[in-house]
Amino acid sequence: MNLLTPIDKIKGVGSKINEQLSSAGIKTVGDLISFYPRAHEDFSRVVDIADIRPGKATIKAKCESISTRPVRRGLRITTATLADKTGKLQAVWFNQPYREKQLKTGEEFYFSGEFEFNYNRYQLSGPSAELVSDMPIQTDRILPIYRSVKGLKTTLIRKLLSELRPLISILPETLPPDIVKRENLVSRSQAIMAMHFPDSMADIEKARERLAFEELFQLLLASQLNRQENAKLIGWSIPFEQSVVADFVSKLSFKLTSAQRVAAWEIIQDLEQKTPMNRLLQGDVGSGKTVVAGLVACQVTSAGLQTAIMAPTEILATQHAETLCKLLQPFGIKVGLLTGSVKGLARKMLYEQIEKGTVDVVIGTHALLQPTVKFHKLGFVVIDEQHRFGVKQRQLLLEKSQFMPHMLAMTATPIPRSLALTVYGELDISILNELPAGRKPILTKIWSPNSRAQLYEKIDTEIDAGRQVYVICSLIEDNPDNEIKSVQSEFVKLQNSIFKHRRIGLLHGKMKPDEKDDVMQRFASHQLDILVSTTVVEVGVDVPNSTVMLIENADRFGLSQLHQLRGRVGRSIHQSYCYLVNSTSAKPTKRLLEIEKSNDGFYLAEVDLKLRGPGEIYGRAQHGALNLQIATLADTKLISRAQSQAKLFALVSKNLIQYKQLAAAVHYYQRLTTLN
Repeated sequence: MNLLTPIDKIKGVGSKINEQLSSAGIKTVGDLISFYPRAHEDFSRVVDIADIRPGKATIKAKCESISTRPVRRGLRITTATLADKTGKLQAVWFNQPYREKQLKTGEEFYFSGEFEFNYNRYQLSGPSAELVSDMPIQTDRILPIYRSVKGLKTTLIRKLLSELRPLISILPETLPPDIVKRENLVSRSQAIMAMHFPDSMADIEKARERLAFEELFQLLLASQLNRQENAKLIGWSIPFEQSVVADFVSKLSFKLTSAQRVAAWEIIQDLEQKTPMNRLLQGDVGSGKTVVAGLVACQVTSAGLQTAIMAPTEILATQHAETLCKLLQPFGIKVGLLTGSVKGLARKMLYEQIEKGTVDVVIGTHALLQPTVKFHKLGFVVIDEQHRFGVKQRQLLLEKSQFMPHMLAMTATPIPRSLALTVYGELDISILNELPAGRKPILTKIWSPNSRAQLYEKIDTEIDAGRQVYVICSLIEDNPDNEIKSVQSEFVKLQNSIFKHRRIGLLHGKMKPDEKDDVMQRFASHQLDILVSTTVVEVGVDVPNSTVMLIENADRFGLSQLHQLRGRVGRSIHQSYCYLVNSTSAKPTKRLLEIEKSNDGFYLAEVDLKLRGPGEIYGRAQHGALNLQIATLADTKLISRAQSQAKLFALVSKNLIQYKQLAAAVHYYQRLTTLN
């Protein structure tokens, strides 16, 4: 038996279990061995009910009585009386009605959970329950708890894994031995054995450290190898022309921030190299990234090369085109806009101008990647808010140029350093952490839903002063099992009662692109006073006249997302406000208190990473592609260690061939992280 052996070859796996395992993605012995526990319960220290104290506790007891009752929509509480020879206590589970069937058998269980004071009494909260008769004799009573998928029970997973113990004990090493030794890590075999069959909590910690290190090492090594590949490419060397840059800066109607000057200088220095630039410009909302891109485009045009700027939506591309026209036209630089709306003869003429080189800066959506778009000399590519950029797209751009163009990715999502190291490891990073002079900090305030009358009065006063308002909801349609306000019902309510004297628009992701653009254009041109929307406005058009951002059910959003939404206002000399309405009148969450006190996106991104994990910042889909089961991107110390070892190893990358499993993972990440 080996790691590639089909799962149905394990003793005890019949056709039904095989089907369940396969649908959970477990098809081989290797898949099962890598199906790590989500937690471990320590049943080695059992106390009598009479001796229980507040805190984590394990008891051995029978269930005397149990019942489940609904308390509000979508929430059911199961309450049980547990008893041993010394006494009784109450246990409570939320939304786990299956406990009733499990515990009615009259058998003895180990219960492990938090013994705490809640609802005017001490009780065991949400304890796990393990049949005493199921407790494996060979363990020290520290049991792995596995994710419940496709009806698979933890006891079955444990039983199947026990059949694989001989194989786990001889698993080959997947990291170079010198790295294992330098980092004082346990072997892969020891780590996996400790995850599934732990002897002590200390063993589990060592196992987690080893497996997390390996996951991070794979990801970071892929980034290092991508950097090496990029260094072999030949790009355009664009000399720094001080007079061009000085002229551009002198004609601006505002003063560049220090951060903008530093970022522009870092980019200009990269352009002088023969190796194509690979840089990420991350700036808080409203920090002036487009101006930096415009300054660099001015330098690129002066060298006789073209610039392409890609934006995720037509409306954002149009906005960039308007901004860059104002910035670049005084220098005789011709700016073109290529989106789906440019059709017929106008489109054909633009294609010809791009190919002849009479258009210097082309702004567009993914339409820029079409085979019909041929550049004269493409030297500089800017990708806005497409955090990662696919290998195929990069190849398409390469084919449009004699040399590899310099590449600048821009994002308004502040990314914590640990996340940037791993997810954007092959990019150099420039940061804009200052706002332009004259911008007033946005005043943020948490509101209880009971205080809406006063809140709506404040909003009405702002509209009377000629300002505009965003109202953000998290769902499109009402959900009977959910109390979160839907955007459609909120739109109807505001339109028919509270703000019936105002002009109100509706925006959400299920609308057609041209419908969305139409609503945003009407809001931008002040044909609407209030825009009721989902989070699609998070990255959107700039409306300096909007000064109020009202977010319903704000406690349901991640910090980074709240900060992005808040950044839609505060873009003019007028005072702006962000109002966060809680779902209930309960005390505000730690997250909301953090955003109320800070306007610093980089600080909030660090807090969000600790509180909610990388998915909230980086995006669920992309984060899922990282395949991290054990490692957390908030563990900056382990990331730093893995980064050091990856840099050392990349210098002698020929060794990768010796480690098939490591090589497969690294090649996967190389394809994923090449600006993917």
